[in-house]
Amino acid sequence: MALNLSGATVVLLPGTGSDDDYIYRVFAPALHDVGATVVTPPPNPNRLVDGYRDELDDAARSGPIVVGGVSIGAAAALRWALDHPSLALGVLAALPAWTGSPADAPAAHAARHTAHVLRRDGLASAVAQMRASSPQWLGEELTRSWVSQWPALPDAMEEAAGVVAPTSDEMESLAVPMGVAAATDDAVHPIEVALEWVSAAPHAALRTVTLDEMGADPAALGRACLAALLDA
Repeated sequence: MALNLSGATVVLLPGTGSDDDYIYRVFAPALHDVGATVVTPPPNPNRLVDGYRDELDDAARSGPIVVGGVSIGAAAALRWALDHPSLALGVLAALPAWTGSPADAPAAHAARHTAHVLRRDGLASAVAQMRASSPQWLGEELTRSWVSQWPALPDAMEEAAGVVAPTSDEMESLAVPMGVAAATDDAVHPIEVALEWVSAAPHAALRTVTLDEMGADPAALGRACLAALLDA
């Protein structure tokens, strides 16, 4: 039976270097359509993962919640759901970056490299380099969020790059449904990782988008993720 999200609280965590403004625009349209309450806490770059954990703990004090996020936010949300089986109603996992160890993950490598460039060249130069190598929409999103998280941003990126995500074995114990969304042409968040997550969790489904679709409409990613959750 599909998860009923009417009246449910959904807490969503941004990816590394991203922010609550973006993740709200990704998920709020689809979730509001099904009657859910959307909570998007801002990231604290000084204590990124612990901050996410505290936000989820606080939100669950009044009852079970749906948790989710993008990239490292998805990993943090899934970890919390596995650690709090009685408090999680479901998981929305957009663009999962790796399973288990981050050692060989493109997203972890990119985060470490970006932290190095930020420290070596400074914020303005690093932003210019990022914009030159990114789609226009992504460059605009990250320029805003990077500026807001400076000067702690390099520390946050290095912290995220060291996070051990849930393993496939751990995901086998996930009792609640999980919706996973991946971009078919995103080399930093390979679709193979999304397939690993969906294969490992007992009740999970996958929907895909493209980077162009995400650029044209950020909510496309959220709609895909919610559709997967409702089909899990």
